[in-house]
Amino acid sequence: MDSDKPVYHNESKTVLVVEDSPVQAFAMIQLLEQHGLNVLCAADGMTGVAIAQKSNPDLIILDIQMPGMDGLEACHLIKQDPTLENVPVIFLTAHSEPEKLRQGLGEGAVDFIPKDAFSDLVLVRTLAELELISDEEAGE
Repeated sequence: MDSDKPVYHNESKTVLVVEDSPVQAFAMIQLLEQHGLNVLCAADGMTGVAIAQKSNPDLIILDIQMPGMDGLEACHLIKQDPTLENVPVIFLTAHSEPEKLRQGLGEGAVDFIPKDAFSDLVLVRTLAELELISDEEAGE
C-alpha cells in the first residue's frame, strides 16, 4: 500500500453542495472528495431540492444567496419532504446577519459556517461531528 495515498472509509457517504459560484463549488467539491465523500452539486436551490429528492444525500450544504430559489427556501422545502427531513443541512454562506441565521436555523439547518479563511477547517470538524468522516480524517 502506498503510504502517500489517503485511505478513505466513507465511500458510501454522499454530500450535496448547492452553491451558485462555480469557483466556490469546485473548491468545496475538492475538499469533500479529499475526505472520501461522494459529492453531488447544484447551482441553484430548485435544482438542489430536485437532486436531494432523487439521491437522498447524507448531508446538504447550502449557500443562502442564489438566483431563483435561495438557500432558505430550499431548506424549507427539503425539511418539508418526509424522506429528507432528517438529512442535516448546513449553511455555508457569506451572510452574517443575525436574522438570516435565525431564519435558517428555524428552517431546520443544523449549523451555519461563515465563508471566511477558516470555513474549510470548520466544515471538516463539522463533518467529523456528524460522523460523516472520522476524527483522524478531520486531522485530530
